[in-house]
Amino acid sequence: MPVHHLMVGTWTPPGAIFTFAFDDEALTLKLVKRTAIPEDEPISWMTFNHDKTAIYGAAMKKWSSFAVHDATTIEHQASHPMLHDPAAASPDANTRAIFLLAARQPPYSVYCNPFYRHAGHGTVFSTSASTGALLSSPPARHYPYQPDSGVHGMALHPSDERFLYSADLPANKLWVHHLPDPAAAPNLVAAIDAPDARDHPRWVALHPSGAHLYLLMEKGNRICEYALDPATKVPAYTGRHFPLIPPGVPDRWTMYRADVCAVSHSGRYLFASSRANSAELTGYVAAFKLADDGRIERQILLNPTPTSGGHSNAVAPADWTDEWLALTDDEQGWLEVYRWQDEFLARVARVRVPEPGFGMNAIWYD
Repeated sequence: MPVHHLMVGTWTPPGAIFTFAFDDEALTLKLVKRTAIPEDEPISWMTFNHDKTAIYGAAMKKWSSFAVHDATTIEHQASHPMLHDPAAASPDANTRAIFLLAARQPPYSVYCNPFYRHAGHGTVFSTSASTGALLSSPPARHYPYQPDSGVHGMALHPSDERFLYSADLPANKLWVHHLPDPAAAPNLVAAIDAPDARDHPRWVALHPSGAHLYLLMEKGNRICEYALDPATKVPAYTGRHFPLIPPGVPDRWTMYRADVCAVSHSGRYLFASSRANSAELTGYVAAFKLADDGRIERQILLNPTPTSGGHSNAVAPADWTDEWLALTDDEQGWLEVYRWQDEFLARVARVRVPEPGFGMNAIWYD
């Protein structure tokens, strides 16, 4: 199929899900549908369920789900308030839903993280076997991190999804939880301090082999490599790290913020991005070559992005090939598609959506 569809959400109201069509022969990218959703529930991070029949959204003060009948027919299913802390749902608190992770194996639970104040707990939702919708019964399970936590990214161990890894930005930790029963709340295994007190882990990804983990540091603006113990699945920092901004920056702790990292479909490459804190500067996208076990062999490139990236600059590799990579930004509202070929990254198509907060992250539908 030469035409592939992507969906993108927004950081600010009014809520909407935007569907785009990318033609990989004509190299065109077009907005084909704007689906209105509850106005006060814009989706700052969205993800598909295991078979792409539902979208889950981190939606301001709520966790939402949508039935995906086809690329342009998306129907709101449910919205659930944050109940992990009574103070979090208050309109006076800046607590917001920031990230969620959908399991790819039964029973297809969804793991949710709030951010800013009152964000010391994660939440686990059950999903409908028939529709994929987030369920209120059985009740969502909450599990603690620590009072000053703010987890912004999670990943499940690829083998059996029985270990959950959480990047905690303000607490400066990587958390490891065991899931003896995926339908229950996770059990704490380890809380690992970041290598530098200023690092602030924001995102985490695992290699498909399950042998290595990549921890992206928002303030440190670097990727740190971890090796997982084969028996305990607990990561240990290898001492190897790679930059996500060029050398010579006057103050890498304040001028830039690293954003997202993701492994390519084949498992042979890792992509990561950073954002600038000024519209006068660009963000950057990095690519790394990975060994069969996920060890980072070398950094291939560090390219400037068209804008600072705003809140986003999120990289999204296609999930069926290494050839295509999407990039979103909400400074100007761009969605871009890049071709990855012979270890070069070339932009082949772009489209701008001038709506408030557009461009948080892209998900590939087909």
